[in-house]
Amino acid sequence: MKFSLRHDSDLPAEVLFRAVSDFDRIERMLARRGIEVRRNQLVAPAAGAGWDVGFDLRGKRRELQLDLAQFDQPERIAMTGLGEGLDIAIAMTVIALTRAKSRAIFEVEIRPRHMRARLMLQTAKLGKSQLDRKFADRAGRFLGDLTSQTA
Repeated sequence: MKFSLRHDSDLPAEVLFRAVSDFDRIERMLARRGIEVRRNQLVAPAAGAGWDVGFDLRGKRRELQLDLAQFDQPERIAMTGLGEGLDIAIAMTVIALTRAKSRAIFEVEIRPRHMRARLMLQTAKLGKSQLDRKFADRAGRFLGDLTSQTA
């Protein structure tokens, strides 16, 4: 299952990339939303850095392991993750539209690793249009919060 979002910003591409790659700030924003984030290994953003993420969803504790797979400044960040029966790929690309404007393309792909996860995703696909709207709204607000304090 794939989700994607395009977010246009009135920031130069370099500034937008710095905002979306400020992992310390993102960790604090997630903690304020009740999500537990623990960084493992590297302090500087580079391929090989990783996070253990814990959160409650629908009354159950969920755990997610994210690893930074690609960090190509100033244009692309890619992460891979393992959840409960799911493989997750997250990609963020920053494109300069003009000197003062840029676009962030945020993509998430979720793939099942076993039959139970496959059934869960098949059920979720029945409401894909609603999930797309929720993803666009929440990811858009999150990116907006990241970039609003940078402007």
